[in-house]
Amino acid sequence: MRNLKIILAYDGSAFHGWQFQTAKRTVQETVEKSLQDILGHEVRVTASGRTDAGVHALGQVINFRTGSRIPVNGLLRALNSVFPPDLSAREVQEVSPDFHARYLAVSKKYVYIIDTSTILSPFLSRYIMHLPGGLDIPAMVQAARALKGRHDFSSFMGAGSPVKTTVREIFDFEIFGKGSRVFFSIRGSGFLRHMVRNIVGTLIPVGRGEMTSRDVERILALKDRTQAGPTAPPQGLYLVEVEYGSHGRSDMDTHRRQEE
Repeated sequence: MRNLKIILAYDGSAFHGWQFQTAKRTVQETVEKSLQDILGHEVRVTASGRTDAGVHALGQVINFRTGSRIPVNGLLRALNSVFPPDLSAREVQEVSPDFHARYLAVSKKYVYIIDTSTILSPFLSRYIMHLPGGLDIPAMVQAARALKGRHDFSSFMGAGSPVKTTVREIFDFEIFGKGSRVFFSIRGSGFLRHMVRNIVGTLIPVGRGEMTSRDVERILALKDRTQAGPTAPPQGLYLVEVEYGSHGRSDMDTHRRQEE
């Protein structure tokens, strides 16, 4: 049996998240059905993690096993010919039998985007959080420093998260502006449910002068979700990249989709 890895990109606006749900359109259901139609057998894929309804992905990683001998470049073309317009396969790769999209991930990178212009283009409303008025970026950068490193992130975990531990490590956290937009780029060992959106929702009051960096330090130490800010809306969040170190690399037949 071959173990195939696929990197997916999708517009999460019309999906009810990644995970399969009865009678609801999800990314997992769409991907598995497309693979089954192409390969002619039942397929169950493993993803690097779940994305919520409305959250987008540029680099979601999945893997699955198949006895089919279809070349990876042929599978890539076939998938993109049957996928709906809001989903695409960026890369298909044959990997080692022990590769696992979830358990072998060493880091994930998310980006959250806020637009602070007075009027937001209606063409962007599904892809960005609109927050009219300026944000103090240096103040948010200072507050974000308290979150870097290895911590218990209970204060930023969404409800209904059955996890063994709430300890995670944030490797990099950048906040920068470009025109009217503010970007939150965060890379870590893994993330709790709603963690990135809850962090952004807590840093926004800092950017508005309603909280300070000391408040963020206090919230982190309290390990109490009720003390942190509201959950930022899903449309501004993107899963950008999942890293595996030496895992997931292959010198086998590989084909990357040519991007214009």
